[in-house]
Amino acid sequence: MDEIEVPSYFLCPISLEIMKDPVILSTGITYDRMSIEKWIFLRKNNTCPVTKQLLSDTELTPNHTLRRLIQAWCTLNASYGIQRIATPRLPVSTSQISKLLKDAKSPKLQMRCLKRLKSIASENETNKRFIEAAGASNFLASIIINANRSSEDEVAEEEFELTKPEDEALGILYQLQLSETSLKSLIRENGEFIESMIRFMKCENYESRTYSVLLLKAIFSVVDQVEMMSFRDELFKEIVHVLKDEISPKASKAALQLLINLCPLGRNRVKASEAGAVQVIVDFLLSHPSDRRFSEMALTVLDLLCQCAEGRSELLKHGAGLSVVSKRILRVSRFASDRGVRIIHSVAKFSGSSSSVLQEMLQLGVVSKLCLVLQMDCGSKAKEKATEILKMHSRAWKNSPCLSMAITSSYPA
Repeated sequence: MDEIEVPSYFLCPISLEIMKDPVILSTGITYDRMSIEKWIFLRKNNTCPVTKQLLSDTELTPNHTLRRLIQAWCTLNASYGIQRIATPRLPVSTSQISKLLKDAKSPKLQMRCLKRLKSIASENETNKRFIEAAGASNFLASIIINANRSSEDEVAEEEFELTKPEDEALGILYQLQLSETSLKSLIRENGEFIESMIRFMKCENYESRTYSVLLLKAIFSVVDQVEMMSFRDELFKEIVHVLKDEISPKASKAALQLLINLCPLGRNRVKASEAGAVQVIVDFLLSHPSDRRFSEMALTVLDLLCQCAEGRSELLKHGAGLSVVSKRILRVSRFASDRGVRIIHSVAKFSGSSSSVLQEMLQLGVVSKLCLVLQMDCGSKAKEKATEILKMHSRAWKNSPCLSMAITSSYPA
């Protein structure tokens, strides 16, 4: 490839690589199918990457002429190690998907049809959109819900199956990366769907547990806030169990995001605290000291939980609670420092009447860390909170022998 010049019009404007399946957008610009599908469907963009024009539609027309030119050029330059690009498969039609869904209603054909549906979805984003348009999401949800209604005896009989239809259906639902409309439809037209996701979060199949928490994350990002206030305590217990078990990095981040979305609403902070979220997140922070994104998300959840008495109580009960929060300040990112100071502020303001808590904060270096915040470039909001905390308890802390002269000199008047 270094010895020959590739024609510029063979290259995708997004990936800058030779196009394997060139398609024309409504703006007249040609892209490689995989790249433009990611741009439109996964990243949710509604403009042409090159012209910046708003897209009138998202239909992709195969550029057969350009593909044949690229294939011919690859053949001519085979001696340079360039492999000929295979002729891509045509996207599946809605009628094909409809037939597959109809056949899948037969118990004998169901597993085979689901595997075929999974294979089709994995080929490209266009296929996923066709599958979604054919109403597959509600059909897959019905398989999951009906499995949830099965008796314990029926479940026991299926224990030896490597993959059950409901596991396959769950995997496909996640794989489809459903639109906002379909996600809302899942819970409005399938009243037991959330309960089914909770059931999957309890199962021993780690892959299904991961898919269930990822689907819930996607659903809760689009549903009405009122709907998010009414979930049972069991949901929070299972989210916490997913975090505790650390079944996968994706699942852990999704579980944290779920708590971030749910905790600001109603009594959800209390439910999460009573489910053991604080204890698990502190342990989580202790075991992931160098992961920036995990730390930021975990501190965000702790900040939300410490806005209720139950959350603050759980943090103080944990031997490393205050310490792990303090250590993240000025060590991870400005965002993490801000969240860490907010957590300390909640504890100092609402639990600071206890002399033992104030003494613990002094001995663990929390007070020294707050003084350092005033000296460092970590954002005005964090500095304001730190100043407020230090002034709030200046009688107990300012003249303490636990503070060095350098720290005492920066103590606010």
